[in-house]
Amino acid sequence: MLTAILGALGVITAGYTTVYVNDFRKHRDASKANVFRAGLFIGFITDFLDAIGVGSFATTTAILKFSKKVNVPDKLLPGTLNVAHALPMITQAFLSLNAISVDMTTLLSMIISAVVGSWIGAGIISKLPEKKVQLTMGVALAGTAVLLVLGQLGLMPSGGEAMGLAGGKLIVGIVGNFILGALMTAGIGLYAPCMAMIALLGMNPKAAFPIMMGACAFVGPIASTKFVKEGAYERQVSMGITIGGVIGSILALLFVTNMPVYWLKWLVVLVVVYTSATMFKAAMTKNVETEKEEKVS
Repeated sequence: MLTAILGALGVITAGYTTVYVNDFRKHRDASKANVFRAGLFIGFITDFLDAIGVGSFATTTAILKFSKKVNVPDKLLPGTLNVAHALPMITQAFLSLNAISVDMTTLLSMIISAVVGSWIGAGIISKLPEKKVQLTMGVALAGTAVLLVLGQLGLMPSGGEAMGLAGGKLIVGIVGNFILGALMTAGIGLYAPCMAMIALLGMNPKAAFPIMMGACAFVGPIASTKFVKEGAYERQVSMGITIGGVIGSILALLFVTNMPVYWLKWLVVLVVVYTSATMFKAAMTKNVETEKEEKVS
């Protein structure tokens, strides 16, 4: 069954890569070479951190918001995050999926539910106006910060010993991953909430890794294909992040196994909280501007 999952992932990866590369070549902008180079650096750092357990969506959002070289409109952030990190997440899955044995019914059903959720979510997020995207991203980042803080303080559930789910717990896991797959398209990483849900359901925390990496590996290209076809992402920086991210993921998983990330995660918390606040501020500012325009008209 695992061989079948990896085979299906290989087929999906090939299809997505074709769509992604063709779209990039068709709209390639030589004047944005500096944006592409900045993306290489961003991708290497964020996906290196992703592979060792810090995450990539929140950190990438923060860097893009702080960067003066890369200008990604808030409306395009969800698509950019998903498209840019899809292939690095697949790389992580191929390198990690064989390491931990999980009940195949649980693994397969939770991957499928996340994929369905992401497909529905991508269609909604790609059509949202910028203000709603800003608010969604603000909430998503705030939620990520809360989960990171709870984990750092040891307040997250520790889980049990089970390597699979059955009955009502399996249904809860399937519904939960469907929601997380949809939220992933809004720019909230799946890793932290998926680990929390799995622990709450009494599973061994180690079981989270093949489930969340497998889910993200399938969710990434399927949701991102929709963003690519909608043109709802920043092409130059995305391709740079993808290439740098694949390299960073491989180096992290092959050569870094027990890197201490405790204080690094606290730094990420601070950055994510600040970025969330800027998103809310941008949304409120746009609301005020809209009201002024309505009064003038």
